[in-house]
Amino acid sequence: MTLIQDEDGVPIMHRTVQDLPVRSWLTWLIGRPLPTADAENQTIGKAIGLAVFASDALSSTAYATQEILFILAAAGTAAFGYAFPISIAIVVLMAIVTLSYEQTIHAYPTGGGAYIVSRENLGVLPAQIAGAALLTDYILTVAVSVSSGVAQLTSAVPDLLEYRVPLAVVFVHIVMLVNLRGVRESGSFLAVPSYFFIAMMFLMLGVGLFRYAAGILGPVVDPPPLETTAGAAVGISAFLLLHAFSSGTAAMTGIEAISNGVTAFKEPRSRNAGVTLIWMAMILGTLFLGITFLVNPIGAIPSETETVISQLARTVFGGRGILYLLTMAATMIILILAANTAFAGFPRLSALMAGDGFLPRQLAFRGSRLVYSRGIIALSLFASLLIIIFNASVTSLIPLYAIGVFLSFSLSQTGMAIHWWRMGHAEDEPSTRLAGNRHQGNVIWQVKMIINGIGALATAIVMMVFAVTKFAGGAWVVLIVIPLLVLMFSGIHRHYQRLAASLSLENFGPPGRTVRHRVIMPLSGVHRGSLLALRYARTLSDDITAVHVSIDPEEAEKIQRKWETWGEGVRLVILDSPYRLLIEPLLNYIEEISKLRQPNEVITIVVPQFVPRKWYHNLLHTQTAVVLRLALLFKRGIVVTDVPYHVD
Repeated sequence: MTLIQDEDGVPIMHRTVQDLPVRSWLTWLIGRPLPTADAENQTIGKAIGLAVFASDALSSTAYATQEILFILAAAGTAAFGYAFPISIAIVVLMAIVTLSYEQTIHAYPTGGGAYIVSRENLGVLPAQIAGAALLTDYILTVAVSVSSGVAQLTSAVPDLLEYRVPLAVVFVHIVMLVNLRGVRESGSFLAVPSYFFIAMMFLMLGVGLFRYAAGILGPVVDPPPLETTAGAAVGISAFLLLHAFSSGTAAMTGIEAISNGVTAFKEPRSRNAGVTLIWMAMILGTLFLGITFLVNPIGAIPSETETVISQLARTVFGGRGILYLLTMAATMIILILAANTAFAGFPRLSALMAGDGFLPRQLAFRGSRLVYSRGIIALSLFASLLIIIFNASVTSLIPLYAIGVFLSFSLSQTGMAIHWWRMGHAEDEPSTRLAGNRHQGNVIWQVKMIINGIGALATAIVMMVFAVTKFAGGAWVVLIVIPLLVLMFSGIHRHYQRLAASLSLENFGPPGRTVRHRVIMPLSGVHRGSLLALRYARTLSDDITAVHVSIDPEEAEKIQRKWETWGEGVRLVILDSPYRLLIEPLLNYIEEISKLRQPNEVITIVVPQFVPRKWYHNLLHTQTAVVLRLALLFKRGIVVTDVPYHVD
């Protein structure tokens, strides 16, 4: 224990408690609690970081190509030849966004991504919009990736198709439990399946490209029937191609996750995060281009019953042998574990926003394993609800997806362009060197500003394309949800501001001296518990009034006789209740007394409450004291005190 004194000589004691958390079933489920000092040891390196933050982006290669083909199918199989050029355009956009976020990581090494960049450079409202877009995207990431993983499973085992919704919900909660164990443990858990997926994808592409070059890559055997999203075939148009492009941009979701979670990396954090981002983009672009290139020569057909990846794998590996099964298992597992990216990003972002007063403060507190456990649980519940509503259908969920991503992309890159402009025009002072220096000849900041400017323009165009082409398919839902979330953030923020103003000590002065203390004690009966409460009330004041609400005249007479013996001369008020109401008459009486309250007078309601030895014994009692306490809690100027009497 350390004893110190402040400037006025007031003693202040500081001690570190040695109490350990109680071991319970949660200890077995999510692991032993970790001390705060262990936070630095929970950081991760580049190899684990790729598994934690890149699984979402990498896994999108399993369904992004299929979503392009789903849209092109409206014009018939002849339109499938446009899939590869569309994928090239998406990869170019991906490179621009990657370079932009790499700059964000170094400029804002404390993490936060689009939300922090928007808050610092664009203002509060754009930050709220970016936060709403990202939180929505994280929820959809879990729903889409897990639903897609279950789709891979049902492609390999068709008998499980009718159970895809409960399977998806179970997988969401498994990933939730893994993340509740902590960042380092969840990363170690994810590393093996993530790298196994990468290895199997490159093996499939390598074999497929070799067989294509050798001229021995045949068409897919027994492909599923072609199902168009339109009622009748349509021609190839600019709108159709833009629609397919917007669906394919699902491959870019998850790119921003590393910039949100820079603090999860080991030192030097920004460098490790930046290198991981480059690795992820290179692997993602290669896999996406390779898969899209190969699906055309084999004649793969997009279908809800068998995925494009399944058709490609069994064509490349010559049937449903061991390599096919390993590929499908790897794809299914990575898609389910891809939800981990959202579980890593959503709680961190919600904690940042909670710290700024835009979300409930509880989301900013770390759990027993040094993770934001409340955010993790909230994410799993929201995602499970979406899976149930949309029947775990990837095609139904995709229109809701990505528009929030590109909205946050646009805000982030616009904010970064403004950031570099300010850096270039700022005075060369120490404060301006926190996020970067003015560079020689003002050339470097101009190049960075141009990169971010191009990124902002490109992602804004894609966002508008996505909003138009996907509007009727469900994008309108997101366009409504995001403004509603912003309104919710503003309402929460106003509440916290009003609360802070009410609690502020500025211009408060010393508290007034209490001149008079009045005590009211509700009385349901005269017994040991009520006498214990009376004894406590006497320590507060001599002005005590016991109040009994009478619904039975005979019972009231018994209480009156007992009180004459045991009440120690304290006045008793009996309120006759002809309609057998208990709480309302008492509240009205307290309200009358409160109106007569003098200045500097405190009214305390002392509530006797007996506590049974077994918690479930409470079910055998009416719990009038609990109801009364809750009702009085919201009465201004009244103090409510419970006096428990423990029954053996």
